[in-house]
Amino acid sequence: MGETWRRFGSYDVLALHDGIFEAPLDVLVHAGGQAALDEAVARWGKPKVSIPVNCFALKDADGITLVDAGTGPSWGEAMGHAPAVMANAGIAAEQVERVLITHLHGDHVLGLFDGDRARFPNAEIIVPEADLAFFGDEANRAQTPQNRQGGFAVAAAVNKHYAGRIHPVAAGTVRPGIALIPLPGHTFGHSGYLIEGEESLLLWGDALHLSDLQASDPDVGLIYDFDGATAVTSRRAILKRAARDGWIVSGGHIEGFRRVVENGSGYELIPA
Repeated sequence: MGETWRRFGSYDVLALHDGIFEAPLDVLVHAGGQAALDEAVARWGKPKVSIPVNCFALKDADGITLVDAGTGPSWGEAMGHAPAVMANAGIAAEQVERVLITHLHGDHVLGLFDGDRARFPNAEIIVPEADLAFFGDEANRAQTPQNRQGGFAVAAAVNKHYAGRIHPVAAGTVRPGIALIPLPGHTFGHSGYLIEGEESLLLWGDALHLSDLQASDPDVGLIYDFDGATAVTSRRAILKRAARDGWIVSGGHIEGFRRVVENGSGYELIPA
C-alpha cells in the first residue's frame, strides 16, 4: 500500500500498513464443522494464514484522527511499522487528536503505547462501550478462555496511559460524518466505522480476516472470535449491507480499498 490519501465524505483517508501476521491453518474454524472447513481450505489452496495488519489516518478540518493504532513493537519485527508510515506522510504523534478503536485486541491497540507511555500525548481514545465494559472488568477474566484474555491487559494499559481521555461510545454518530456500526462476535463490542459521503467507506475492523476465503464462505472464522456464531451473523450481515449500499470497505486485515459484490452463495471483494 502506498502513501496515497483518498477522499471519503469530509475526510482524506490514508491506509497505514503495520505489517504481516502469519499463523498455521489450524487457527481456522467453520460453522459447518471440520469437513466443511477441510473443503473450504482445500478450495482456497493456501498453506498458511498470512494477513496484512492495518490502521488508518483520517484528516479533516479538525486535524488527524486514527482508526486503530497497530501493534507497536510488541509483536516482533514483522509488524509495528505504522508509526514509520505516519512519519513518512508527515504526521507527528502530537498531531493525533483522537483514535477510534474498533475493538480491544493487541494488533489494533498496542500501537497506542511507546514503551511505558502514551504514544499520542494529545489524543482522546474512543472505544466501543461494550468492549470497554467487558475487558475493563477483571471479574470477566475467569469466564474467558486463556487464549482470548489479551484484551484485559490491553484495556488496563489504555486506562492507565490515557486516563481521563477515554470515551466509550455506542452505535451511531461518534464524529461528524462518522458512525459506529456494531459488529459483535469477534469481541463483544467489536465495531466498524462508516465514513459517510457521496462515496462512503466502512472500516470494519476484523469483520473479515481473510478477504478472499471469508468473503466466498462467510461461515469460516478464526479461533480468535469470542462468539463464532455471532461473528458469522455479523459478517454475513455486513457483507450484504456493504454490497447493497455500494460502500467501499477496508479494515484491519484487508489489502487496500474494496467493493463487495455478490458471487454465488457468497461474495467477492474487488479492488475499488
